[in-house]
Amino acid sequence: MQEVTRIVLIRHGETDWNAATRIQGHTDIPLNQRGRWQAHRVGQALADEGLVAVYSSDLQRAHATAQAVAQASGLVVQVSPTLRERAFGTFEGMSFTEIETQRPEDARRWRQRDPDFGPPGGETLKDFYARSVQAVHELASRHEGQAVALVAHGGVLDCLYRAATGQPLNAPRTWAMANAGINRLLKAGTVLTLVGWADVAHLEDEAALDEWNESAA
Repeated sequence: MQEVTRIVLIRHGETDWNAATRIQGHTDIPLNQRGRWQAHRVGQALADEGLVAVYSSDLQRAHATAQAVAQASGLVVQVSPTLRERAFGTFEGMSFTEIETQRPEDARRWRQRDPDFGPPGGETLKDFYARSVQAVHELASRHEGQAVALVAHGGVLDCLYRAATGQPLNAPRTWAMANAGINRLLKAGTVLTLVGWADVAHLEDEAALDEWNESAA
């Protein structure tokens, strides 16, 4: 009988580039004030989850979020560069509007989710998907029958959603990718199953954000 591993999948907290809709990719942007609060809140929300390991992308926006999760559960972050966001090459640092204006043909192929398209200097969607799914299978397989947290990026989460629901790579995205949202998958053998997505109840108390800002001032 196959043991089922619980995967808690978390997108990093907000950055200034998230707020400005700029493509981050491998560019190492830190969390902003809201992002640090989000990281704290998701850590508290998962403190009683029974996690045995916390893995993170090596980019600081994910690692700082993972540290908050690990500390709340008495764990240490284990870094895995395989959980990095997609490499976006020349797109990195550009806003969606700038890409549409300056590189319309690239923007068209990106918007249409062409699996073989990669921005100049970046990864194709097909290669990125393969990397992301393989990474999650490898990391989760170390903890069969237990619960692990994986802190990554919006693109990685999108790949895992598709892998767990059978959505093709070129299907339009209709699901949320919330910063510091809690997403839940089950892994049994090579099969991933989606059991919960974009839980942000722990982020809804704006008064708590105000208090956090005052204490950090």
